[in-house]
Amino acid sequence: MTERFGSYQNELYLQGLGGQLPPCSTDATKLEASAREVMAPGPFSYVAGAAGSGATARANREAFDRWRIVPRMLTGATDRDLATTVLGTRLPAPVAVAPVGVQSIVHPDAESATARAAASVGLPFILSTASSTGIEDVAAANGDGPRWFQLYWPGDNDVCASLLTRAKNAGYTALVVTLDTWTLAWRPSDLDQAYLPFLKGEGCAVPFTDPVFRGLLEKTPEEDPNMAILRWIGMLTGTDRTWDQLPFLREHWDGPIVLKGIQHVGDARRAAEAGVDGIVVSNHGGRQVDGAIGALEALPGIVAAVGDRMEVLFDSGVRTGADVLKALALGARAVLVGRPWVYGLAHAGEDGVRHVLRSLLADFDLTMGLSGHRTLAELGPDSLQRA
Repeated sequence: MTERFGSYQNELYLQGLGGQLPPCSTDATKLEASAREVMAPGPFSYVAGAAGSGATARANREAFDRWRIVPRMLTGATDRDLATTVLGTRLPAPVAVAPVGVQSIVHPDAESATARAAASVGLPFILSTASSTGIEDVAAANGDGPRWFQLYWPGDNDVCASLLTRAKNAGYTALVVTLDTWTLAWRPSDLDQAYLPFLKGEGCAVPFTDPVFRGLLEKTPEEDPNMAILRWIGMLTGTDRTWDQLPFLREHWDGPIVLKGIQHVGDARRAAEAGVDGIVVSNHGGRQVDGAIGALEALPGIVAAVGDRMEVLFDSGVRTGADVLKALALGARAVLVGRPWVYGLAHAGEDGVRHVLRSLLADFDLTMGLSGHRTLAELGPDSLQRA
């Protein structure tokens, strides 16, 4: 029997009879404002901030607003089936928990809390290389939940191979390679506060627990954290990779490989020619290139070019169930959601993440039904109208 995600609203109403309210808003567009009240200024700006003037982050939301859902009636959409298979993983809905690093600056339970919440709703948890928690510890927290590993590609091949081996051994089934963050963008919200958590060792748990990386150091990270931090930052930033280096990843990863950060049709075609299993159409939530196109604007052309050859996923700007529907109707196989659940983590740890994810799934489920769609296969360009 398919899960009725929309029933979460009934649960919330019934809890209200006993005086219990949700840990944070059910409106994801309001979470940033409320998170500002509960987070320290540096961590909040790190999560909420964008590159330059913030134009790309705004463009992401504007791109969604340019598409409108056209509801259909009398379609028998009482019961809906949102289940799908993405990158070989059977999912109850086409949503994944996007990779977000340094979660310890948001809540002390960090990635372990998010991994538990994701598992409880059956959504893939994507672990960032910039995690505050080690690969194996997050896997233990995630239990039997689906999990994928996001790679910021280190400059040392032996360290990279070690990270991939650890991830495989810990049950991560897909590799998500982020291409657009080989160096940090100009981010005024961080620069104005001189706030970079990595310089204090936050978000370095993955290398600091890696035997190959530790073997490169004269002293352990525990003995000399500053040198370890500088060695890792130097290994992770400053080098833009090239297409001819992709075979290295295939040599060390036998599961699905996805390239994250694709926005140009030409790059999507190159990815297909390279034989990767999928791409994520993404501009990193507007955090890397100021003045770029909204990610959703790039999606239809990329799907038309390569959608029959690989799985096309989407992120950047997803906030509501309607956003999920729009991205799927424009050809995405699934969407990744990031900042909203991070704000949920700030509000109430694991419970906050679970609430935000369940709210998104309920909103999506109800929007599917009320717009006349019973299954994901019924979504298509004719479900929408350009505003």
